[in-house]
Amino acid sequence: MTTIYNADPSELIEKSSEELKKVESIKAPEWAAFVKTGVHKERPPLKNDWWYMRAASILREVYRHGPIGVPKLRTKYGGKKNRGVKKSHFYKGSGNIIRKIVQQLEKEGFLKKDLKSLHKGRVITEKGKKFLDEIAGKISNVIQKKEVKKEEVKENTKKEVPKQQAPKQVEQKETKTEKKPEVKQEPKKEVKQEEKSEQTEKKEITKKVQ
Repeated sequence: MTTIYNADPSELIEKSSEELKKVESIKAPEWAAFVKTGVHKERPPLKNDWWYMRAASILREVYRHGPIGVPKLRTKYGGKKNRGVKKSHFYKGSGNIIRKIVQQLEKEGFLKKDLKSLHKGRVITEKGKKFLDEIAGKISNVIQKKEVKKEEVKENTKKEVPKQQAPKQVEQKETKTEKKPEVKQEPKKEVKQEEKSEQTEKKEITKKVQ
């Protein structure tokens, strides 16, 4: 069975605050819109539903560290105050806000007083444990589904991508030496024959003249 330790704290507080809005006994008072959560704060909370976020956070804190009282919860939700030039000091959170929220959670049956143990304070009930554990179970299931989807997507991408084929070895063809075109040599004129013919012609001409 999943518990609050299997879920992310911020997601658990967010989801449980949404569920606490549906509970009739847990309601933000009228002054919650413009009040500060402690002396160390300069301004009121920005979120309108901060009362339910604080209630969910207190319920988780009692689940983990119960029995716990209002003084320890005040130190938990305290902080350092900016004093300008002076050194900053730690101040506890508002006890009135924490006390009212604890009373509302106790009225709903999520918390109860523990007077038997040495450390007196509030302890979470079975109803409160069931409330938080169910929300933690839903968160863990959503995370598991997301992880399964991511794995499926990775497997599909691996199947779709074809294996790279090894490059075929290109047969290197032997380059044949190109034969140069043979230049036809013109037949050499026989110089001697031409000279002889010229001499014979000259002789004939001289004979005629005589």
